[in-house]
Amino acid sequence: MYVYVLRRILETIPVMFVVALFVFLMLRLAPGDPAAVIAGDYATAEDIARIRERLGLNEPIHIQFMTWIGSLVQGDLGVSIFNRLPVTTLIGQRLEPTLMLALTTILFTIFVAVPLGTLAAWKAGSLIDRFVMVFSVAGFSIPVFVLGYILVYFLAIELRWLPVQGYKSMWEHGFIEFIKHMILPTLTLSVIFIALIARMTRASVMEVLQEDYVRTARAKGQSEFKILMRHALRNAAVPIVTVIGIGIALLIGGVVVTESVYNIPGLGRLVLDAVLARDYPIIQGLILFFSFIYILINLLIDLSYTFFDPRIRY
Repeated sequence: MYVYVLRRILETIPVMFVVALFVFLMLRLAPGDPAAVIAGDYATAEDIARIRERLGLNEPIHIQFMTWIGSLVQGDLGVSIFNRLPVTTLIGQRLEPTLMLALTTILFTIFVAVPLGTLAAWKAGSLIDRFVMVFSVAGFSIPVFVLGYILVYFLAIELRWLPVQGYKSMWEHGFIEFIKHMILPTLTLSVIFIALIARMTRASVMEVLQEDYVRTARAKGQSEFKILMRHALRNAAVPIVTVIGIGIALLIGGVVVTESVYNIPGLGRLVLDAVLARDYPIIQGLILFFSFIYILINLLIDLSYTFFDPRIRY
């Protein structure tokens, strides 16, 4: 087990290097000049050249990359071009809203999608099963920002049940205010996640319910609830957990849109602002941060396989 974990951690180094190279080249070769953006509309060519020299943008691309990698190895993600603050400081300031939104979304999704998919598999061919399938298709079809504006219009503007926008920290404003501001973003972000996991849960549980040991359990007179929980769901857990890990990628992408719709000051908004301003250090640092989180989550999911299926050993 320990050798496997160490090997997986070492494997992340070349992966992160490739991600860093790809992001660096993509940003540098894209149209637009951050020096011109910083200088403003009325800047002269000399002003732009002076800013480019100060930022090191006049150096060859390979020199810029090696300089950046050298700083990265020392734990320095750089300094924001516009805010003049370290990127690590900006990430720390914006981390809590994104972390809370991701946590509430994942918990809500698992508590809704897994029972929904299990129920659909148990009642295969019924109205409940058809409803789950229709919901899954609709969940993938509706863009996150469209669903967000629909929920805002009905639940916040028309019914006035929930706040329209903003974020309230649980530590500063209490749990009630925190939940009130998290309901709409969590619902918006979790729909596509629920659709994905519910559909996979249905398929996995339906496959397990056809196994001989399930028929044997029924022949022994065990209740359907016990069969579903002890035999079907646990043996179907490995592919479900795998899809949850894959869904983290959807979650990261949806955070950017959701935080923009609800004006949440998290990492998603920071990404959007940095892209619009072409703030290279922030964009690079955030993509590397998200990549590391995604790799770490997939490692934890791989390790969880041994809990759900004792036959798996590393």
